[in-house]
Amino acid sequence: MNIESPLIAHPLLVESLRPEVTIIMGILLLIIVPNLGNATVRIPMTQFRIPVFLGGERFRATSDPLIPGVISMFTLLLAMASSLMTFVEGAALSTVCISANGAIQQGCTGSDYILRSDAFSRIFTSIFNFALLVGTAAMINRMPARVDAKAPHPDSSDTIRARAIRVLLNNRRQGDFHLLILFVALGMSIVALSTNLFLLFVGLELASLAIYVLVAFMKEETTSGEAATKYFLTGSVASAVTLYGMSLLYIWSGSASDYASATLNLTGPEGLAATWAAMETLEPLAAIGFGMLLVGFGFKVSAVPFHFAAPDAYSGTSSPMASILATASKAMGFAALLRVLVVMAGPEFGSAAFWLPLLGLLSVVTMTWGNLAALSTENPKRMLAYSSVAHAGYLLAALAALGSGLASESTNEVLITAVVFHLLVLAFFKSGAFLVLTMTEIRDDSSSMESLYGLGRRDPIIAVAMFVFMLALAGVPPLSGFLSKFLVIDGIISASTGSGSLTAAGVIDWLNSVHWIFWLAISMALNSALSLFYYLRIGQVMFFEKSKSILPLPEAPMIRITVILCLILTIISGLGPFSQTLVDMATMAAQHLLKV
Repeated sequence: MNIESPLIAHPLLVESLRPEVTIIMGILLLIIVPNLGNATVRIPMTQFRIPVFLGGERFRATSDPLIPGVISMFTLLLAMASSLMTFVEGAALSTVCISANGAIQQGCTGSDYILRSDAFSRIFTSIFNFALLVGTAAMINRMPARVDAKAPHPDSSDTIRARAIRVLLNNRRQGDFHLLILFVALGMSIVALSTNLFLLFVGLELASLAIYVLVAFMKEETTSGEAATKYFLTGSVASAVTLYGMSLLYIWSGSASDYASATLNLTGPEGLAATWAAMETLEPLAAIGFGMLLVGFGFKVSAVPFHFAAPDAYSGTSSPMASILATASKAMGFAALLRVLVVMAGPEFGSAAFWLPLLGLLSVVTMTWGNLAALSTENPKRMLAYSSVAHAGYLLAALAALGSGLASESTNEVLITAVVFHLLVLAFFKSGAFLVLTMTEIRDDSSSMESLYGLGRRDPIIAVAMFVFMLALAGVPPLSGFLSKFLVIDGIISASTGSGSLTAAGVIDWLNSVHWIFWLAISMALNSALSLFYYLRIGQVMFFEKSKSILPLPEAPMIRITVILCLILTIISGLGPFSQTLVDMATMAAQHLLKV
């Protein structure tokens, strides 16, 4: 099916952009509903007043501080369900593209489009919305809203006054927090949909600017301001480098014939992919521009050496926000990387020799540095931050193998499937780990390993859940973390040898015959073994160290429910029919990316 018509009049517009339309509606509701009141406007020259409802004394129903959280969670849940409908309806019917001239097309055959809604974009919007939903649910208890909040009495003590002011502050900033969360969701969705570098940059910045504010949102915490400042400054530099790289690619794309043909579209007969494939030798302008893109995206995925602000941001912000940084933000960076590396500079274009060694070296340094740094930290949030750095290295190894040019189409599909599946299941166990830290953060202090001492006796269910999350992060079978790492290693070995088995020439001859990317799989296996030391240490302090706190963990019902949900998803996504369903979804996403 190949139908084109003006964008606004096309019946597929709302259907193809259901998650984004849902998020925009949620943003409008968050702006309008909390401000509904009995405001009126007097008609000039008369005494009649017309109700306008925006402003004045707010209605009792709309002034409830719980409303913004309800709207935000319902919006994210509905957006995630809309994204998952792509895999229910079928890929062919759900692939829709929007062109720069305002036309919308189903099937996306030979189109010079700037937005593409398909299985690849929709699995990433599902990851984004799930991770944001988990973080939002945790903030319900981390930043509770109370309907019965009252101003402190003038004669009350300083402690009581400070507690009352904290409650009033939490009520006041509910709308701001949830509005920023939905802007993050919208920006990330634009990144997943974009096949135009400028739109991709707009989505990155829309999400990033809101994240910078959210990192410092708990401004009563002494570390949040410093963490957000460092993250903002390094992020601004990374964004500037990215934008400059895009400008160089724009100039380069039109320099071969005339500047009027310059474009930032990845696809189309005159797109960047076609221009890149037409190069006989790598041109300096293209190499510099592409390298600058890798720098910008390297910051987003926390790759070494662009990671240095990430540990401070994770440890300085609230745990729910740290979970969003470790899952949704990282997935956004890899979505952008996959779009550019596979669509624009894929191995079939003969240009992989440029970025293959760079990514290979970057992956080894990133996974090794992340694991070594995690071994020496006493801060659980900082440890999980370096763990995220190491996981970025694992996924960069898969991308390096993808660019080797040695893999068959089926192996490339396996590698992309492994990356997507890992990001999908990472949202389960990494979010779950940060939710447990959120519970310790509410009552005690999550900046020290001592906050987890004796957790097995204080709250056995939560301690067991945390231990399972650590095993999944380490890649212990049969949990989902093992399956995702196995898929990456299997894809790398297949790409480097052409098969996963030894030849009859013997082990030494076989090692001499394989491509050097084979050693990326060895490095990944060794680093996974190294990571066991600090992951198992969490279990050791929870079950064998004596707690210095006699207080139980807070009730926090919303967090407890979400922790149990993440625990169940972590277990069932490693084996059984649900695991196969997730792999099939990731495979469908990989197939659609390779067809762009």
